[in-house]
Amino acid sequence: MTLRRIVDDLTGRSHHQLTGLLASQLDAAIEGVGLASAMSEGTLTPAQAREAMVDVEHRGDTGRAGLVAELAVALTTPIDREDLYRFSRSVDDVLDNIRDLVRETDLYGAEGEPADLPALAGVAEGLAMLRGAVRGLADRPGEVDTATSAARKCAGQVRRHYQLAMAELLRQEVGTDTLTRRELLRRLDVVGLRLGEAVAALSDAMLKRSH
Repeated sequence: MTLRRIVDDLTGRSHHQLTGLLASQLDAAIEGVGLASAMSEGTLTPAQAREAMVDVEHRGDTGRAGLVAELAVALTTPIDREDLYRFSRSVDDVLDNIRDLVRETDLYGAEGEPADLPALAGVAEGLAMLRGAVRGLADRPGEVDTATSAARKCAGQVRRHYQLAMAELLRQEVGTDTLTRRELLRRLDVVGLRLGEAVAALSDAMLKRSH
């Protein structure tokens, strides 16, 4: 088994296995954002989106578990092992908070908010940029910096949406709906923050790699 591992590392196969597992995590997170977007535009009810999210979350967890197992035996990694783990955890956090956004919308008896669609599109775009970046870690590292820079702007787009939506909300008369909207906006903001953390983890890893 050790010889097999050495061969995999020498041929770069283990690096592609790791990046493939990261990509599968990102795919699950992108699909989760798609469900949240469908809820926001009214294609799915919150209850339907919540039910569909169970399978998506399971696939995301499976990808992360596979990555952790592979890290435990890999002799070399395309970027620092700790940064790989940190990046994977941040992607997992993005999906967890998207799940919570859908679940809380259902629990609070709220409806999806069409105004949130641009922010959710930003999250999906940022995750897609990161997916392209991790696919290039093994043999196209020059593309990673460009992708992470674009993903960082997407995370900032979510924060700006939160700030503008909160400013508008605070100008309204306070009621139950106002408090519910505030909580859900905060959850969406956290999604953007976790996306930013994923970007930072990958950027830090590439900086270490260049030194």
